[in-house]
Amino acid sequence: MLSIDPNLQSERDNYKLLTGSIIPRPVAFVTTLSGTGVLNAAPFSYFNIVTADPPMISVSVQRKQGLPKDTARNAMELGAFVVHISDESNIEQINETAAALPPDESEIALAGLTPVPSESIPVPGVAEAKVRMECVLERAIQLGGTAEQPAADLLIGRVVRFHIAESVYEGGRITAAELKAVSRLAGNDYAGVGPVFSIRRPE
Repeated sequence: MLSIDPNLQSERDNYKLLTGSIIPRPVAFVTTLSGTGVLNAAPFSYFNIVTADPPMISVSVQRKQGLPKDTARNAMELGAFVVHISDESNIEQINETAAALPPDESEIALAGLTPVPSESIPVPGVAEAKVRMECVLERAIQLGGTAEQPAADLLIGRVVRFHIAESVYEGGRITAAELKAVSRLAGNDYAGVGPVFSIRRPE
């Protein structure tokens, strides 16, 4: 087995090992509102649950040369954002939003997605998603890099409203087979849920 010291290789080489090993990763499609009212959007695969009491989720937004991306900057300025679960029906459009647009241009318009008003926060969501979560920013933590140039903004969002399509909702649960969520692998690769198996947890 290889033994690799991350301090002896580049950030890009460490990135390849992380994104190739930590799979599958759910894809958060995040919408934010700029100070000038532009609806920005982007996909992120550094994403997961933090706690259910109260419901909180995390999205890590990597910086560019130490500067926050639009998503992190907008979320921190307004204190709110919407997280959508990417699925097979919309991943092509969501992938389009990863294009590097200026802050005054909307990725939503570029991808042909449909804005829909939120109920509890001022940031619109996207109608095409089967699951979306309105979030208020609980905490933003700058991590990695140096004190002067952090590498990432870790956004902790508290979910204040769930929007669930009836087609994926059954008895208070989400039906994975109907949601058809997609996950991020490495490079340009994605994956569906695939075969499902069950293992009972020990008592």
